Amino acid sequence: MNVLKDILYKVSLTATNGDMERKVSDVVFDSRKVIENAAFIAVKGTQVDGHDFIPLALEKGATAIICEQLPSSLAEGITYIQVVDSAKALGIIAANFYGNPSEKIKVVAVTGTNGKTTTVTLLHQLFVRMGYSTGLLSTVENKINEEVIPSTHTTPDAVSVQALLRKMVEAGCTHCFMEASSHAIVQERIAGLKLAGAVFTNITHDHLDYHGTFEEYIKAKKKLFDELPKDAFALVNGDDKRGGVMVQNCRATLQTFGLKSAADFKAKILSNTIEGLELEVNGRLIWFRMIGSFNAYNLLGVLGTAVLLGEDEDEVLLELSAIKGAKGRFDRISIGGITAIVDYAHTPDALDNVLKTINAFRTGNEQLITVVGCGGNRDKTKRPTMAKIAVSESTKAIFTSDNPRFEEPTEILKDMQAGVGPTDFRKTLTIEDRREAIKTALLLCQKGDIVLIAGKGHEDYQEIKGVKHHFDDAEVVTELLTQLTGT
Repeated sequence: MNVLKDILYKVSLTATNGDMERKVSDVVFDSRKVIENAAFIAVKGTQVDGHDFIPLALEKGATAIICEQLPSSLAEGITYIQVVDSAKALGIIAANFYGNPSEKIKVVAVTGTNGKTTTVTLLHQLFVRMGYSTGLLSTVENKINEEVIPSTHTTPDAVSVQALLRKMVEAGCTHCFMEASSHAIVQERIAGLKLAGAVFTNITHDHLDYHGTFEEYIKAKKKLFDELPKDAFALVNGDDKRGGVMVQNCRATLQTFGLKSAADFKAKILSNTIEGLELEVNGRLIWFRMIGSFNAYNLLGVLGTAVLLGEDEDEVLLELSAIKGAKGRFDRISIGGITAIVDYAHTPDALDNVLKTINAFRTGNEQLITVVGCGGNRDKTKRPTMAKIAVSESTKAIFTSDNPRFEEPTEILKDMQAGVGPTDFRKTLTIEDRREAIKTALLLCQKGDIVLIAGKGHEDYQEIKGVKHHFDDAEVVTELLTQLTGT
């Protein structure tokens, strides 16, 4: 049990009413999870307003209410705290409640449109290989050392972040590497964290359904760097034209990485094949098992982060050369002479990068067939762009369902088809059923051909009308290829 006034340390208060010395059993922002003597924080969300659930929280036993707007009538025996920003207060309160674990572990946040998952996964694998107890918060999974905790969001809610960090500290972890999505930054899910550093991978078209404009999306990412403490580091992709924007007015130590411009951590690609990358890094020739120029950037980001955390550059490069990467990121499946690549590419830039990487390997004699869809209830403006990229850089493109969520798949597919010019329609097929789309792509193949299945990567489900149905691209591809090739 924590004393209420103690967990309010550093929170901007407007007014208080009631006993500030009372003990609270939990910190909750979901009224359904309230237990006896809990503190309920009413947060205004994108879909619902927590203030509407204050009566339910009281019914379930909450004894402290923290909110931006006080109720018109105050219940007797309840402590009410009015704050400037409930979402930010939630993060700070959760940090205090769990003993400010980020002050006892080095936490590095990685943000950007593409590369976040790969970067944090590589960092986790790297530091485990170097003998550290290490935590991971990612889209694919959360981990405390080797214990896997299922992941439901790119960045967990503020209370879950602090609870997970507390567990990491108790397990002896010295480092934690986490993804910081633009949604999480704006929604203050990382408020209350003391960061050792932050990494910017890149920024391209994404999430405009939420942020409204590209400028607001940039501002969301920049907020992470604006709030870094002076003793932290900020590592940015110097080849991204908005890398400099990210660190304007940043108080942290600034460092850059890149392949093209002058940078603190710089590399040159010597060889880029379907087997891996050979890079020259500060005069050293290193072979990596990762594929594609986009992964050269991810590797540099990891190298820079590790060195800025005090690790030896030579040891880091040696260990990195043995690491594979994150699940669902350019996963290659070769059966019966046909190669299928499963990748999470779900933005125009990511799809373009993956296709260009594959085309760099091609001899020109084989087909490249791309199976791609777009998620429902998300940024509609990227749908025609992704379709155009798929068609222009593939022998044939098959448009299919991704996670339609609450949208009709046929409407999503119409949005995609709008990006295809009249002369390119002959190169496209539209097959709503994702399994049938993958099967058709494989049936069109001959030995030596390549199929890219894009958009879902590590995900093992399809979300339709609020229900998650099991569907794993890699599983489906392996099963179908084995059947079709008889191997």
